[in-house]
Amino acid sequence: MILVILDFFLLFLQVTCNCFTISNGEMQDVGVGLYPSMSLLNHSCDPNCVIVFEGYQLLLHSVREIQIGEELTISYVESLVPTRERQKQLMRQYCFECDCPLCQNQEKDAEKLAGEEHAWKEVKDAVNEWKHVLARCQNLLRSHKSHLPDTNIYQLKMLDCAMDACINLESWEEALYYGSRTLEPYRLYYPGFHPLRAVQLMRVGKLQYSQGMVPQALETLKQAYNIMKVTHGADHSLMKALMEIKEECEAMMRIQRR
Repeated sequence: MILVILDFFLLFLQVTCNCFTISNGEMQDVGVGLYPSMSLLNHSCDPNCVIVFEGYQLLLHSVREIQIGEELTISYVESLVPTRERQKQLMRQYCFECDCPLCQNQEKDAEKLAGEEHAWKEVKDAVNEWKHVLARCQNLLRSHKSHLPDTNIYQLKMLDCAMDACINLESWEEALYYGSRTLEPYRLYYPGFHPLRAVQLMRVGKLQYSQGMVPQALETLKQAYNIMKVTHGADHSLMKALMEIKEECEAMMRIQRR
């Protein structure tokens, strides 16, 4: 009986370590799945490939030029955390330490924890409890306005939280305000081609369009398109949705020029 339990436990650990979190078109988690061939890919905090989903179909896309003989890598963890936290998560869940250049240089850690420590720790606690309502986000963002830059990762998560709350409350103008503040930190932390940055640009572009800011929306959506055609591919449903709203903006621009 003990051997059966042990075998089951070992099997559970193998599945847990090799499964992927399935996300929808806007990179929100909706479930987990086991994809054996993709489980062979090794980790890097600065990977040359990303994974996106089309329904339950896993798609692997390169996000930069890959040299002959270069290993394909993906990130097992969220890169929007400091090096120490990434290493703890990798050791806890996968039992290894990452020695990629991003970890060796601890690149951007200073920006991620910029500002006064007591302020970002309070914001961090609030962000980790997703049940806080918009009022809580507003109060913290207001009280720490002069203490934390938007590049602080917990301030950035709070802006995302406030944006999501506003969208759920259909407060589009305020959602745009918070979303716009996230774009520069997203550009800093997700340089080059990254699906999260593409989705964020698309979300902000849609909000700009809803507020009648057509030229700004078109420019933002073009940036999203340039990234998403690499990270998602032309046939992805989110790419098709992006193309639709981008074409609407272009049509509106032609009408306004007449």
